Amino acid sequence: MIDRIDHVVLNCRDVEATAAWYERVMGFEREEFFGPIHRIALKFGRSKINLRPVGAENWITGAAETPGSLDLCFITESGIGGAIERLKSEGVEIIRGPTAQTGAMGPMTSVYFRDPDGNLLEIASYNEA
Repeated sequence: MIDRIDHVVLNCRDVEATAAWYERVMGFEREEFFGPIHRIALKFGRSKINLRPVGAENWITGAAETPGSLDLCFITESGIGGAIERLKSEGVEIIRGPTAQTGAMGPMTSVYFRDPDGNLLEIASYNEA
């Protein structure tokens, strides 16, 4: 019945700072929506992350809108080495890895780090597992 995840909503303390960080560090593309609620999304591949400011009225969210409570894994096709170089060049601290993990499609190699709100992020490569 389900094929894939289309998007994730990330509760943020500062949407603008979060958007700028993901654009710079992860290479995501900003998409803005204007209307009753100004929204910012970050696109990558066939997915996106919608950025929701904590306390936003008229924007339904989970029962606990706590920034820093997500653990997200992103897949790279270009190898974990390139991801490590990019993170280091942007001054992002790798807190674990590279390390062997098991993803949805089998063995992979991962590195872990945090975004400005403290969410745990993982970049993984199946090519090097």
